[in-house]
Amino acid sequence: MLLASARRAGDAGLEPMVSRKVRLRLNHALAVDGRLREAGMRSVERAVAEAVASDPRLRSGKVFAFATSVIRDAPNRDEVIERVARATGVHLQVLPGEEEARLAYVAARHWEAYRRPHRVPGDLLVLDIGGGTLEIAAGSGDDPRAVLSLPLGARRVTREVLPGGVASSPKELARARRYVRRVLRAVPDLPQAVPGGRVLASSKTFTQLAHLTAALQHTRRAPGVTQLLTATALRDALPVLADLGVADRGKLPGISAHRAEQSLAGAIVAVELMEACGARAATICPWSTREGLLLEALGATAPRHPAQAA
Repeated sequence: MLLASARRAGDAGLEPMVSRKVRLRLNHALAVDGRLREAGMRSVERAVAEAVASDPRLRSGKVFAFATSVIRDAPNRDEVIERVARATGVHLQVLPGEEEARLAYVAARHWEAYRRPHRVPGDLLVLDIGGGTLEIAAGSGDDPRAVLSLPLGARRVTREVLPGGVASSPKELARARRYVRRVLRAVPDLPQAVPGGRVLASSKTFTQLAHLTAALQHTRRAPGVTQLLTATALRDALPVLADLGVADRGKLPGISAHRAEQSLAGAIVAVELMEACGARAATICPWSTREGLLLEALGATAPRHPAQAA
């Protein structure tokens, strides 16, 4: 669970004021059918109650409390939401995957505009791999012209295709890649990277993979320079992840211990997604759905290039 608040801060876009994170590991509290078990529900109740106790303003109507795919996709999500509301007074909301994709695009476009204020915004492709789903959004304006949410999150692919997060052989690795590729190929009009456009990749999955590939290539990033993740580097990283057990993966540069199990699936989804969208490389964007929500709540608008002024 992440509690975050921010305020508008001129050209900086957002200035974080409060950030509090509690790792619930809800993926380990899921039953075979995806239902959240009793222990998982209690941990959500406890985390929300502690957040409210730390700041009573969280009971106000100005707070947007939303649950991500673990709860959104759980068959018993209504029970979870009702229990949390009864215990804490906070009503969790669930965002459709397409809305998460739209908000990720809004956040990425703002971040890109603040980072490159003198560049006329053009076509933007935003890729975001979550635990349960991946989101894709593309456009050239304030709002995307296309949004997609697909059941290819790193946690879900691990559970459904790579139990335990392990590919026991090159054949198993190839099978997992074919599975993801097949799902992506079945999508009509999958958004594509446009020549001269920008590709931004959000989420912890992409960020950690960028750290890993940079370390494997012995590349050091200068301070203030954004990270770049290439499809070629990702392909090279796949056998490195596949050849290691989960515990050893957690010792790799960039791969955190609690994400080590799903890191191989995340890398498979990332490389197949980039290839399916025709993206040779993607710039890592630190903003995603959460920042999109904050920006819209604050009524922020992306800065305009002088050439766009009416």
